Order: sequence, then structure tokens, then C-alpha cells
Amino acid sequence: MIKSYCYSVLKSGAHRKVKFDIAAIGCTMCFRGAVRGERDGENKMETGETIKAELLWLDRYAQNVPGGFHCCAEDPENGYPFTYISDRFLEILGWERAEFAARFDNRYTALLHPDDLAAGLRYRNAENSATYAKNGDNIFRLLGKNGYRWVSSAANRVEWHGKGYIVATVTDITPYMELREKLEQQNCTQREALESANHNLLRMMQQIEKQKAQFAQTAARNMEKEKHYRQRLNRDALTGTYNRRYYEEVVRNNIGPSCIALMDIDYFKICNDTYGHHAGDLALETVAKAVRSCIRETDLLIRYGGDEFLLVLPGIPADYLRTKLEQIRAAVQKAVVPGYPHFRLSLSIGGAMQTLADPMENVVRRADLLMYQAKNHKDAVAVDTQDSRLTAQEQVLEEKPVILLVDDSMMNRMMLAGILGEDYRILEAENGKQCLELLRAKAGQISLVLLDINMPVMDGFEVLRTMNTNHTIEDVPVIMISSDDSEEAIRKAYELGASDYVNRPFDAKIVYRRVSNTIKLYAKQRRLVQMVSDQIRAREKNTDVLVGVLSQIVEFRNGESGSHVRHIRIITETLLHRLMELTSRYDLPPEQQDNIPLASALHDIGKIGIDEAILNKPGKLTAEEFAVIKTHSMLGAEMLHKTENFADQPLLQTAYEIARWHHERWDGKGYPDGLKGDDIPISAQLVSMADVYDALTSERCYKKAFPHETAVQMITDGACGAFNPLLIQCLLDVQGELKQEILQW
Repeated sequence: MIKSYCYSVLKSGAHRKVKFDIAAIGCTMCFRGAVRGERDGENKMETGETIKAELLWLDRYAQNVPGGFHCCAEDPENGYPFTYISDRFLEILGWERAEFAARFDNRYTALLHPDDLAAGLRYRNAENSATYAKNGDNIFRLLGKNGYRWVSSAANRVEWHGKGYIVATVTDITPYMELREKLEQQNCTQREALESANHNLLRMMQQIEKQKAQFAQTAARNMEKEKHYRQRLNRDALTGTYNRRYYEEVVRNNIGPSCIALMDIDYFKICNDTYGHHAGDLALETVAKAVRSCIRETDLLIRYGGDEFLLVLPGIPADYLRTKLEQIRAAVQKAVVPGYPHFRLSLSIGGAMQTLADPMENVVRRADLLMYQAKNHKDAVAVDTQDSRLTAQEQVLEEKPVILLVDDSMMNRMMLAGILGEDYRILEAENGKQCLELLRAKAGQISLVLLDINMPVMDGFEVLRTMNTNHTIEDVPVIMISSDDSEEAIRKAYELGASDYVNRPFDAKIVYRRVSNTIKLYAKQRRLVQMVSDQIRAREKNTDVLVGVLSQIVEFRNGESGSHVRHIRIITETLLHRLMELTSRYDLPPEQQDNIPLASALHDIGKIGIDEAILNKPGKLTAEEFAVIKTHSMLGAEMLHKTENFADQPLLQTAYEIARWHHERWDGKGYPDGLKGDDIPISAQLVSMADVYDALTSERCYKKAFPHETAVQMITDGACGAFNPLLIQCLLDVQGELKQEILQW
């Protein structure tokens, strides 16, 4: 039964069943030997002939085993001699039987490659059965006729007639191993190539990084050099001020609001002629130094000509222009030219205001005219007042007004020029872009624009939109002239700010009359606006003066130096400005923002009604005296409320809020009404913090002044009452500015 089963297994030829086939053959060999021993009854040793007969029987099975089959005696000392070799085994190696036997002396080890002895002699037995099964087939080389062949082998140890044998099958895998070797070589080559490429890439990246670093260093050096060269190009070598090049390339494109001043050194030619050019150079340096001592770092001082300087003061209020220029004039007058004490310096200065719509060139031109007015007197200042502007505008109107014709049709422009050319100066543009360029270049000179709608590059509607954006439409009227008589086009033109609309074809007399009326209307409008502005300015000035006088009276009666009111106004204005930047929580119109700092001067007006003995007591107040002092807030509020036209005066209403509630606290523990949080008007909150800060940093009859840092810390810590957290943040944000103010006080 066992023999039949083994035969069926061998007959199947499945290579993956090799290990089981070898075991089956071994079992069969052992079975036949056992049976024969039992049959003889004495377990005698089999003879050589019997073994050969058994091997012949085994041969029938070996021929059906996949791959080559062999059997070796387990005799390491004699090289594991072969007891059986199948034909397929010899075929794999390419040997004839006789040749094989003669060549290898029947020793299995002689067939093995020296490096593969361990693998070739590995087989499964009782001790290593599990390990062998886990590791699988052995792979090694056997010597063939044409060289070594790679084989895969499965080997088992069996007992046969009381001796150990190794039975094994081998499969030729040389093509596979050669292919694998070839692939490994290819992989190795590719891997080496890849490594080489990676190495080269890494080297290139390192070189690139090095080059980048070098380039960055070079660029930084070049930028520094360029900056240095540009500074040298834009700076006057003698005075260190900016030069005319800087004005032409940068400053002339600046927009307002700014104050512009031109300054000329009086008698400079006499200085050069009398003392020499060296003295003249020293005089220029001295003047530049004196001017710089009076201006901010953000202000621009430019050597405009030989002995002329141009000064740009961004953000300076118009009413402060003359004061600042007088300060500069006085500083130069006091300056002494090193080595020439007898040479006295003086400046003739002309100053003008630049608005947002004012090109720099126009303002410089006005400042130049004013400077020559000042030179008639020497050592003088002439500024651009509202009256002088109005006079200048009237002079322009006395000349021929300038009309800008904008139309892509030359014929249309010629027709309009023929109608208007006798009484007006004509400028022409072919499209909207040229129109805007001329408006910029001739700012303040063009009285009216006659504008077509349909044009290349930029149409008339786009021109109107741009003029609205830059506010040019407010100063220069526009009359549309178009063949488009649709209601939509006309409505759109008027919506965009056109003063009039004329349809083609038109009557020449009607066009002339409309142009003339529009120019006159705008001139009258400008005069009216100027008059109203002057009246408002005068009223504001009078109000400011009256408030200042009244607050000074209060300070004088209070025994103070009079600086407290000025300090409160500055601090309040600084805090308010930061508050408007920080939050939109408090919707204060511009008028209210202007009124709060002004009204702050009246915060203590109620102290007029307090007994001077209590008001100016040097020591600590009693509870009764402090109660009297506290009544000043209500007294001040009543005074203001009883003022004539109180209900119609926003300034008085703001002053009322401040006077009454500037001693209220954020936590509700203040007086007189115990208001809490934002129930306290923001005007009163601002003045309250300003009042406390100034009180801490100022010396009073009852205390020394605290340093700025201590005052800020006391306020933020709540040592001086409770304040709006937003205002505390504002105080922290502007404390640098306040500290600078204290140093000036």
C-alpha cells in the first residue's frame, strides 16, 4: 500500500512536492528492508546484490521524480559517496555516467563548489527537521561539464538497512541565477549611477547655495553701495542737506498737506566778495545747522540754489506756519559763523501752504514770490495768507482764462477753438489720458474743460470719475459736448459732476455763453467759499482766544502758573487722536473731535466760585473743605448752561459735559452724579485722565512732581481711580509722546 501511494506521488511530477517525494522514497526503502528482515526471521545484513536489486527497483521511481535525483551514503569521511544517481541528475550537469564516475571518484563533495559546501551538505533529519522546513530549499553550485551549475536542492536523511543515506532532488536554476546576477549587476550599475547622480546633484546644490550666499552678500554690498551713492547723489556735499536732484526726483511729486518755505540768505554775495568763498561756505553750513535745530526729523531741508534753501514741513497747521518760520529766522540771526564773528546772518523767508489738490511746483512758485516780498525788507518772513491767495486768484482771472478742449476729432477741436480763441487761451488733448496729464501739469491754471464722451484710450466718463477721485472737479468745471443726446448719457454726466451738457450740432453763440457763464459762476463760488472760510476761521480764532483767556483767569485764581490748561489740552488731544485710531466705538464727528481739546480748557471753570483760602490751601484739606472743592464741577456746569445760546453751541455743550463729569470714575465711585462706565461722556473721560496725568507729573503747592513712568504706573494700577480700559491702552500707546512733552514743559 505504501509503495503504491509513493508511486502515485512520484508520478504526479509536482516540483513543489519534492520534499514529500524524497520522504516517501525513503519510507519505501525502509519498508522494504524491514519486510525482508521479518521474512528471513533473523534481521540479517543485506548483501551487495540485494542492495543493487533494491536500487534497480528504486530507479523506476527516480525516473519520474521532477529534476535530478541522487542518493548518498551518510559518510562524511569519504565525501558522501553516491549510491544512486538518476539520468536526469547527470543530464543537468552534462556528464556521461562513466565520465562522471571516473572524474569524481563517486564522491558527492567533489562535485560541490568550495564556497557552497555548507549549503550543499544541508539536509533534514530528526534533529533539524523544523529548522530545515522553515529555511526551505538549499541553493548552491555543482560542477558540470561546462562549468558550475546553480541548483536548488531538497534533501532528507533516511535509514536503509541500518545505515544512513541522504536522498535529494536537484533542480537546475542556472538561467534564473544568471538572470538574477545580471539584474543585480544592472541594479548595482543603476544604483551606482543614481548615487553618482545624487552626489553630483548634492554638489551642484551646495555650489548653488554657495553661489546664492555669495550673490546675497554681493547684492547686500551693492545695495549698501547704491544707498551710499544715492545718499551722496541726493545730498549737498557742503551743507549735508538734500540737494536739487532730490527735489526733482522725489519731493516735487509730494502731495499735501504741508507747509513749503523758500529761504534766501541776505547779503550773501557781499559775504563772498568781502570775506571770500571759504567764509561763504561756512555761512551756508551755519544756516543749515541753525535751520535743522528748529525742525523735526521728518521735515525736509533742501539746498534749492546757491544760497537758497527749500523747507518742507508735513502736517504743520497753517496758523503755525508764521510762528515756525519766525523761529527759524531768529535762530539764524543768533547763529555765528565760525571765525567770522562780525558777519551777521539773516534770512528772507516766504512760506505757503500746500493742500491735497495743490501740485508742489505751484506752491514753490508762490513761496518764491513771497520770499522776494520778504527780501524787500530783509530779515523778514512773508507767508501765504487767505487774502493773498484770493488776490492771486483774482490776478489769474484778470488774465485770459485757460480752456482745455478734449476731443479725438481735430475738426471738432478746431471749431471750438475758433469760437473761444479770441477771449480764452486754448489747450488741446486727443483723449482722456492726455486731459488728466494736462490737468496735473497746469494745475491751478485751467479755468474750464470742454470734454467729449467717446474717445480712445480713456473716455469722458472715466475722466470725470478720475477728477472726482482726486477732487479736481471741485476746482475745475467740466462741460460735456457730445452727439449722444440720450437721457442716460446726460444723467450720467451730471451725476459724475459735469456742470453742463451741450449736444452736437450746437450753436456757437450758445456754447460761448455757457462757457462764459460757467467760468464766472465758479469764480464767484470760489470767492464766496473763501469769504465764508475766512469768517469761520476768524470766529474760531476768537473763540479760541476767549476760551484761553477764561481758562487763564481760572488758573491765575487757582494759584497755578497757567501751564495746566495748555497741558490738559495737549494730553487730551493726544489721547483722543489715539482713541480714534484704536476703536470705532465712539462715533465722534470731526466737529466734536475739534471741540473736545478746546473745551478741555474750561474743565475747572467752576473753581471761580470756590473760596481762595480753600482753593490755595497748602496743607491737607479737611473733609468739609474737600466737600466744598467738589462743588466746582456743578458750579462750572451751571455757569456754562446759563450762557446765552447754549443750546445752539456744540462747543459749550461739550464744555458742559467736561466741567460737570470730569471727576466721575469708570467704577461709579466719582462725583457729582456717580456715573459709571460709558454713561460718562467720552469727552469727560478723556479730560479726567489728562487731568490726573498732569496733576501727577506737575509740581503743586502740596506735592512734588512724579516722574512720567511713575505717573503712568499709578494710573494703570488704579492708584488714582478707575479709568476706561480703552483709555488706559491709549495712555500706554502714547506714553512716549507724552514723555517728550514733559521734557519740553
